[in-house]
Amino acid sequence: MDLKNEIASSDPDSERKMPFRKYKPFVPVSLEDRTWPDNIITKAPAWCSVDLRDGNQALVEPMTPLEKHKMWDLLLEIGFKEIEVGFPAASQTDYDFVRKIIEEKLIPDDVTVQVLCQAREDLIKRSCEALSGAKRVIFHLYNSTSALQRRVVFGMEKSQVIDLATTGTRMVRRYTTDLVKEGTKLTLEYSPESFSATELDFSIEICSAVMSAWSPSNGERIILNLPATVEMSTPNVYADQIEYFIRNLPNREKAIISLHTHNDRGSGVAASELGLMAGAERIEGTLFGNGERTGNLDVVTMAMNMFSQGVDPELYFKDMKKIVTVSEECTKIPIHVRQPYAGELVFTAFSGSHQDAIKKGMNYVSSGTAGSWEVPYLPIDPADVGASYRETVRLNSQSGKGGVSFVLEHYFGVTLPRGLLMEFSSLVQEISEKVGGELKPDEIWSAFSKEYVNNAGPYELLTYELSASDSGTEIFNGKIKVSENEININGSGSGPIAAFVDALVKTLNE
Repeated sequence: MDLKNEIASSDPDSERKMPFRKYKPFVPVSLEDRTWPDNIITKAPAWCSVDLRDGNQALVEPMTPLEKHKMWDLLLEIGFKEIEVGFPAASQTDYDFVRKIIEEKLIPDDVTVQVLCQAREDLIKRSCEALSGAKRVIFHLYNSTSALQRRVVFGMEKSQVIDLATTGTRMVRRYTTDLVKEGTKLTLEYSPESFSATELDFSIEICSAVMSAWSPSNGERIILNLPATVEMSTPNVYADQIEYFIRNLPNREKAIISLHTHNDRGSGVAASELGLMAGAERIEGTLFGNGERTGNLDVVTMAMNMFSQGVDPELYFKDMKKIVTVSEECTKIPIHVRQPYAGELVFTAFSGSHQDAIKKGMNYVSSGTAGSWEVPYLPIDPADVGASYRETVRLNSQSGKGGVSFVLEHYFGVTLPRGLLMEFSSLVQEISEKVGGELKPDEIWSAFSKEYVNNAGPYELLTYELSASDSGTEIFNGKIKVSENEININGSGSGPIAAFVDALVKTLNE
């Protein structure tokens, strides 16, 4: 079928049309009694960072040993308890790194290292050699299961794919025997790669076969990782897949359901969130979503989303600037200024109405009236990720009096009366329009000083002294300069300013 001609024959404006008929919609899951939409995320999942493996393999320049070590230290500092450290059987660099952190005892006792491996005997054996001496290990076995991969890539029937997975599982059990005898706490993770594109009943069948081949006992649980290797549907469909899988999996209590989403459609975080609501317990992802193509799940965004809802993410992002810096150094990928929770501008408002609302909201929180964080346009307190309140308001031609007031108060401790604030805000807007961009706080202060402080006018106060009268009023005696003339002035009032104004009025009226 010639799709281009088909479109052209039915649409006179076909040259302006995208060739949408090349694609077919993803078939949704038949799950009329789904329950996940009514669920709420109330606790953090088990988090597994795959920055050192999935993230690293997607880089134009993979991390050097020094950069891998720097990333490892950062992941520990953030609080990850499960970290996929590489594919040691396929990469000498990964193998050397795994040996280094084991031999130099760089793995905390409560942290589990995870390695990825295909269902091949030589690779499984090599992976076990790399893991010798590790205290806690997740052995991550995978093979492709989707109809497309079976048909186009491998030319295999379903039974052959199942046999590959179960044979690999039994080999992992055999080759890890010595590790377990040495005292390693071992967990098997199995991923039916391209789960989201695999027939659901076949996914259940192959995972059940792997569980039987592994034969977990004595409370042992296997991790079943269900990847959206390529994101192909809306997040709700992925959640339906997860709920259907969990409902129909035999011996569900012996499995930990894990998710590994990608971001091809831009909704990797949403898919994982809905997948948790559907019953998953574990999440794999990377810092800021680094990964193949459009990236992996962004753990930072997902964890901070939970945090913003009053749920402990069990990860520590207080020093977000350091996390950004180390990530950029190791991946050579700059973090976008609009990156949720981490970008340079995520807490910044240029709009005048937004600035005014933020200023009032901050004053409301500072008053102690609010029992929790409630500030317009700021879903979390910037200070919780190490950002400054000063960063929330920046000025350009779109800004208004609220922004000007905020900058003067927070940077320079100056509070203007409303009339003066209105006048100066107009001046700021005029200057910003002339320069065609943002005005920095120092530029705002310079304009204020030039207009109101360092402005040599016809009047200048030269000297003065204050004293109190017997009646308690303040007496002002001083000397002012009017043009080139020096004039003595005196006055009285209820306070120093009132006395000074009285002296000026008397002089000016003479």
